[in-house]
Amino acid sequence: MKKIILIIVLIMTASLFGKSLDQKIANMFMLGFYGTSVDSSSKIIDDICVDGLGGVILFDRHPSKAGKSKNISSKKQVKRLTYQLSNACSHKPLIAVDQEGGKVQRLQKKYGFYGKYPKASSIAKNGEMDALVEYEGMAAELSSVGINYNLAPVADMAVNRKNRVIYRLGRSYGADASTVSQYNKIFIEAMHQHNILTSLKHFPGHGSSLGDTHKGFVDVTGTWSKRELVPFKRLIKIGSVDSIMVAHVFNKRIDSKYPASLSSRTVSGLLRATLGYKGVVITDDLQMRAISKHYTLKETLKLAINAGNDILLFGNQLDPTHTVSIEKLVSMVKALISNGEVNISRINRANRRISVMRNKINLGR
Repeated sequence: MKKIILIIVLIMTASLFGKSLDQKIANMFMLGFYGTSVDSSSKIIDDICVDGLGGVILFDRHPSKAGKSKNISSKKQVKRLTYQLSNACSHKPLIAVDQEGGKVQRLQKKYGFYGKYPKASSIAKNGEMDALVEYEGMAAELSSVGINYNLAPVADMAVNRKNRVIYRLGRSYGADASTVSQYNKIFIEAMHQHNILTSLKHFPGHGSSLGDTHKGFVDVTGTWSKRELVPFKRLIKIGSVDSIMVAHVFNKRIDSKYPASLSSRTVSGLLRATLGYKGVVITDDLQMRAISKHYTLKETLKLAINAGNDILLFGNQLDPTHTVSIEKLVSMVKALISNGEVNISRINRANRRISVMRNKINLGR
């Protein structure tokens, strides 16, 4: 056992050796970009190969041009795009999508994909065997076009019938923690069969909310309960969790000042210290209005890193006229380090966790 641990440590050390501070910082970001194909002159390739950008997220819908695709237009096109992103240089990025089933599936039928994976609430009604078949099919399809990171499943509980973003869209497997945990486990295992990473979401629970964090501030103080932690706790204990996505919900009972994604009390305290989670934590999109309306970019970066997040997600999806570049992000984080507002140990710890996760699917450095 000691020998295995030593080998893992050596692999991690080797994967980080030689990385500049700029590259370590860039490795902590996942960005959205515009384009259905890339080549050696594309900005996103430069971001990956020169700057060391850790990951990209693909979307189908262009936010400002009706009927136009942002990154996804056909099966053949997506496979070509992911190949171009993964083989431009030795640094292979995480390539992520949101593919839950139901309303949230980027690989849709109109693009030539299956596109009929059921929503979570329907899956739970149909039973575990049906879930296994559906999710193995989903995983195989994702793998066939080069996706290596699925930002799912949803571990939120259906505890509020007025909830518009989880309950009414059927994105939860139910109000029972055991049911939610079991179907999350099936989802994760199906993805792992096809070498795809996953992310439980949305910690510490979005199922009791009344608002949508895409649109603005959402306070769950009066509706949230500790039972919403149970699926996360059980799945962490099982040990199959690759990453956990933290929501932008505000909960005064956990942190009276900051929303979960920017809260050290939530990420380093509740998730890591109390629940014992040691893996990668990824933020929900930091350009959502729950964050962007209330914090400057500098404040967001400082708080998100100091909270204990490892991957900071900027989808560049909500407003194409206000995208953020990896150069700007890296520059701002370096300034925060120079000013003593962010400790470099945070950067190194995040890179170690990311390295462990990447090595699960042989992405190496």
